[in-house]
Amino acid sequence: MTDVKGRRYLTNLQLITCVVERGRADEVVKAAMKAGAPAATIYFARGSGIRERLTILLKIAISPEKEVIDIVAASDKADAIFEAMVEAGQMDLPGKGFIYMMPVTRAVTHVPTPEEEEAAKRRRTKA
Repeated sequence: MTDVKGRRYLTNLQLITCVVERGRADEVVKAAMKAGAPAATIYFARGSGIRERLTILLKIAISPEKEVIDIVAASDKADAIFEAMVEAGQMDLPGKGFIYMMPVTRAVTHVPTPEEEEAAKRRRTKA
């Protein structure tokens, strides 16, 4: 983390993006979380292109409806998360999806200070 103008910029991050068949995102995200992903964003998309060729070549019916998963993770955890997602999504099989990873140069979000984390812990134990 670097501080600029009082902001805490996060560095050494990777963005993992995974496109899967509709209805498969939950199991891929579960595997990613188990491997150390801090959070995931899932959204819907519609694909075109290779789907038509695979349908003709391999006789596989591939729906254009997709789910896209985005995960930003620390660089030191990204490879394990990526591999867990590949396994859970069976990404190496035809028509199952596509996954890639890119470096994130800088990001900003609220990162709790140790004092804030301690206060939140105390509140949880009181409840």
